[in-house]
Amino acid sequence: MTKHDCYHCGLPVAAADDGKFTTVILGQHRDMCCPGCLAVAEAIVNNGLEDYYQFRTEPAQKSDDGILETLDKLKVYDDPSLQEEFVFEEGQDKQIQLTLEGITCAACGWLIEKQLSKVEGIKQVAVNVQERRALVTWSPFQIKLSQILSTLKRIGYIGSPFHPDEHEASYKREQKTFLKKLGLAGIMTMQVMMLMTGLYFDWFGAIELETRQYFYWVALTLTTPVVLYSGSTFYVGAAKALSARTVNMDVPVTLAIFGTYIAGIRSTMLEQGEVYFESICMFIFLLLLSRFLEHRSRHRAAQISANMMQYVPVSATKLMPDGSVTECLAKQLKVNDVVLVKPGETIPIDGLVTEGNAAVDESMLTGEFNPVRKTNNSVVYGGTVCQDGSLTITVTQTLKNALVNQIVRLQASAMASKPKAAQIADNFSRYFVTAVLLISALTYTFWAYNGSVDAFWITISVLVATCPCALGLATPSALTCAMAKLNRQGILLKRADALEQITGIDTIALDKTGTLTQGKFTISNAWYADGVDSDSAFSIARALESRSEHPIAKAFSGDKAFSDNKAVSGDKTSNGNTIHKVSNFTVTPGGGISGEINDTLFCMGSAAFSVHESQQSFIEGYPSANVFLTVKGRIMAAFEVRDSLRDDTQETLDILAKSHTLAVLSGDTQQNVDSLTKPLPISTAKGGLTPEQKYETVQAMQQSGSKVMMMGDGINDAPVLASADVAIAVGNATDVAKTAADVILLGDQLLSVPELIKTSHQVKQKIRQNIGWSLGYNVLILPFAVTGLLSPWMAVVGMSLSSIIVVTNSTRLLGK
Repeated sequence: MTKHDCYHCGLPVAAADDGKFTTVILGQHRDMCCPGCLAVAEAIVNNGLEDYYQFRTEPAQKSDDGILETLDKLKVYDDPSLQEEFVFEEGQDKQIQLTLEGITCAACGWLIEKQLSKVEGIKQVAVNVQERRALVTWSPFQIKLSQILSTLKRIGYIGSPFHPDEHEASYKREQKTFLKKLGLAGIMTMQVMMLMTGLYFDWFGAIELETRQYFYWVALTLTTPVVLYSGSTFYVGAAKALSARTVNMDVPVTLAIFGTYIAGIRSTMLEQGEVYFESICMFIFLLLLSRFLEHRSRHRAAQISANMMQYVPVSATKLMPDGSVTECLAKQLKVNDVVLVKPGETIPIDGLVTEGNAAVDESMLTGEFNPVRKTNNSVVYGGTVCQDGSLTITVTQTLKNALVNQIVRLQASAMASKPKAAQIADNFSRYFVTAVLLISALTYTFWAYNGSVDAFWITISVLVATCPCALGLATPSALTCAMAKLNRQGILLKRADALEQITGIDTIALDKTGTLTQGKFTISNAWYADGVDSDSAFSIARALESRSEHPIAKAFSGDKAFSDNKAVSGDKTSNGNTIHKVSNFTVTPGGGISGEINDTLFCMGSAAFSVHESQQSFIEGYPSANVFLTVKGRIMAAFEVRDSLRDDTQETLDILAKSHTLAVLSGDTQQNVDSLTKPLPISTAKGGLTPEQKYETVQAMQQSGSKVMMMGDGINDAPVLASADVAIAVGNATDVAKTAADVILLGDQLLSVPELIKTSHQVKQKIRQNIGWSLGYNVLILPFAVTGLLSPWMAVVGMSLSSIIVVTNSTRLLGK
């Protein structure tokens, strides 16, 4: 950059503007080409971020001359209706993924994170430089979205809402760049190897010094683009690490490349000494190859969840109130809109079936290829395929909040969390790199002091051979492959470190209803108090349960109950057909429900919740009753509501019992719990528990030294799920349960749990193998490198093969 180039963007400064736009950066007056660049530069300086100019590897993009005027246009993003599509609620905060334009290097990502983190109201900023994306969380009470975008604009970057369909395009652009660098390095490596190998082994015969020197110049010419272009990935990484006052594996790589390259230039120009141009090319090529394999394995893992959005159709057939149909965009559908799905079509959005009967293929979500029959009141999800019937669906979630979109967001969140193994490996890598640099310096000092002419090349061999690239890949490559495999089987991890914790679990606690059982209840017995009309009581119970979302409520939706083991029809009396209006309805998780009918308060639920202590004699007379209808604490009716085990419960628990202690914690009566669990390999079965008692039971297990996994599906399971070491939300769990869980089973198969545990142990084994191999290789190779027995090209091959072996070993998880 010359004196008359803009210091910010690198473009020439017009003669008329020379000295017109200047500011002080890094202690010197710097010329700018326009007011826009000046405004950006002053914003950077005023926020104490001058280091950006010191560590950047390329000039920034030219700023908009009308930057101050264009900032007002960003206020459109504050429109709530516009934000509805791409802004997510995170408690009281908001979160958005932004596509960033203007990023040219890693220093840009550092600058954006530093700049935005200084802004009051912004809670979290994470920039992905390679994908040119940023995840920003902010408080809407302190700052507006337009102000965040304005801040980006002021420092020279344009932010816009990220759309999921751009994910694949982003990956392909990144892959294209990778392939260009890898292809160039590969082609040049072959050419340089052919020349230099021929010289080393004297394949060209006794050639003259001038001809040999000519070959050196040719090799230098071929090596230069490999060093400057293909190897740029490593230099950017090293610069970013050093700017953050730390070191990573790119630092010794960069030192080795430039050390060898500059020494080669010196030897070629002075016509004396050794050159290792083929080692440089091979080093960069093999290192890029190992990173490309890692890049592909990461994409393979992310692709399974991120590309779920491509299953969702762009358009939908909307059913209008007058019965007509019209085509519309799926993202324009709102809650309570009605859509029509024909046989063979893909369901466009999450909703509830209001008419029709069809088999739906949900394999893209659950990994289970057997179609699921959907009828009235069945829940369906966007992206699943309607196979053999027509469905009328009422929309329950907008596309932004659809299950596939939630999976993409949860997966991104899981990938952002690092397990302890990864954190330890990262920290160890930094210490290891520091040790490598120190050992290299001591090696050079020792050999130079002893007058060895090969001191420099021995040092280069140490830098290359001991580069801990494989160690850095050991944990993330195994985790990403494992998460890909689990996603394919309908198991969604909300945090990656859950896999690590699962391997230490020794006790599994399970809820009964909806977890061990199908959640499809029937009333097997009913008892009524003296003087109470059975039909009237049942109609009151049915009215109350119609307002509840608990699975038990479906047992009361029919026309019949049982009294003294005989059916009592609800339509035998006029009272039986009465439709009651319920007011002041409330739900007590783990207890029951209550509501007013004709100004009288009725309660329905467990004995502890609804029955007064004076009624204990009635309860004892019907020990199998588990649902009570009361008025002012006095029992009107008691019902025995039963559920049946899932088809795979027995098989699943038989597998789990081989290595875990199993316990059932239920709110149902102890008699029903004992009856259900009698044939199962359960060590402890507790019934009649409130949510607080479930929580206390798990706490007691943990205090006794047990590592507890809790499995549940209901609102009342949320506290105990949150307290467990690992929590699993089973089947069609409530949103509250999913929020508290670490793992979500998208399918309805309990057999997914043994598979999850098996995979977690496989991951642990792979991580140990990877770390063991990478450390073992470095410990083994170091003595050979330090003593000068290892030439640079040998070190290159060994280091690269070590990384490739680690990545290949991890990808084996995908096929298991």
